[in-house]
Amino acid sequence: MAVKIRLKRMGAKKDPFYRVVVADSRSPRDGRFIDEIGYYNPTKNPAIININDEKAVDWLQKGAQPTETVKSLFNKAGVFVKLDAAKNK
Repeated sequence: MAVKIRLKRMGAKKDPFYRVVVADSRSPRDGRFIDEIGYYNPTKNPAIININDEKAVDWLQKGAQPTETVKSLFNKAGVFVKLDAAKNK
């Protein structure tokens, strides 16, 4: 089972916000997921990014693959810095 960290679209028409979820790669975009690790609201100025770092690092260590968009959100939130620190312990 391939596990992905990706965005799940929520919100009204033309007013989206996204939840960052861990899901099986075969499940639909807004379908079943394993765990919710944060949210992202691009409509606010500046955009709101709220990621649970501990859960994100845990899933990355287990082998979950983030999508390109989630990778950029993780870079902005500093998750990869914490992942490197956890690996060096």
